[in-house]
Amino acid sequence: MDPLQVRESEVFEALKGLGSRKFVVIGGYAVNAYALPRFSVDCDIVVGLEAEHERIGKVLLRMGYERAEFSRIGPSISFARYEKILPNSFKVSFDVLIGGIHDRQTGVSIPSGWVFKHSEVKTLKGKTITEKLKLRVVDIDALFVLKMLSCRYTDIRDLFMLVPGIKDRGWVKGEVSSRYDFMERFRKILDTVNSKKFRDGLQGVYGLVDGQTFQKSVDAIVSLNDEQ
Repeated sequence: MDPLQVRESEVFEALKGLGSRKFVVIGGYAVNAYALPRFSVDCDIVVGLEAEHERIGKVLLRMGYERAEFSRIGPSISFARYEKILPNSFKVSFDVLIGGIHDRQTGVSIPSGWVFKHSEVKTLKGKTITEKLKLRVVDIDALFVLKMLSCRYTDIRDLFMLVPGIKDRGWVKGEVSSRYDFMERFRKILDTVNSKKFRDGLQGVYGLVDGQTFQKSVDAIVSLNDEQ
């Protein structure tokens, strides 16, 4: 089996093993529920309480994962990483965000209640495997907010693929603006998207993106600033 398939299959098996535990998928695997799937070696999930994290952690430990990191980010938010070494030294990881999400770069924190409120059961797809799972995933508008607040290069690639599917651009702008400088994030996204290397990098992750599809996303991003 291809190395990418090995790692992605492992993530899906772990998600199946977690079963009905109360968590919401965010990050790259959440993007796969709404856009062309891309590959990721780690899976990010949000839980509301430490007790739920403990239950999830026990399942992952039974499946051969080890807890590689644990840190308290604030009075109500913690972070735990679980890693598993696969054959041929391939590694996958689960990042469990407990009580909410905190972005160290911007200092923005979002409580887990917000994530659960803005989530829905969706079909999760893989990039290299045909298996599909129905799981609770952060909804597309809220995922876009999280990606725009973080605004790292990989986040900008993801939001570029997500933006045509946004349902309420005014809500997205309001949610970002209430937490951070919207225009600073908006300009950073536009500068990145208009850079010479962006399209090649995008296609390296998502595959061929034709000119019409590319321009549709550019126009959708520009329209974000028109929403009041």
